Amino acid sequence: MTFTFDPAGEGLRKVFRDYQEWALRYVWESGEGVSSRQVWLRVNEALGVGKTISRASIINYLNDMVDEGVLNYVETTGKGGIRRIYSPKLDEGAFKKYVARTLMESLLRDFPDETREVIKELHLQ
Repeated sequence: MTFTFDPAGEGLRKVFRDYQEWALRYVWESGEGVSSRQVWLRVNEALGVGKTISRASIINYLNDMVDEGVLNYVETTGKGGIRRIYSPKLDEGAFKKYVARTLMESLLRDFPDETREVIKELHLQ
């Protein structure tokens, strides 16, 4: 996954937009699984009056999280046809570790000496 890292962001906002964080948190909180429609409704409720996110954006994001191994899904058949029910594969702690590992691997690949130097400096403090 390609993260856009924002050092000024707090928590998961370092790597996600607000709607993405709310979507992922809702799936984590559900534990047992939710549909894209449920996530979409919850995220738009969290965005508040005057702001919305499309259902397609939610579906694309959830599917990206499946591709990254962060979420699982099962397909069910309902009134509207086949739909996915999303559930957590990684909990919040494991996901944060995944983000940290992804960032560190990228830094070590592109700035190996400098990154190792900073790790040593931080480890001594």
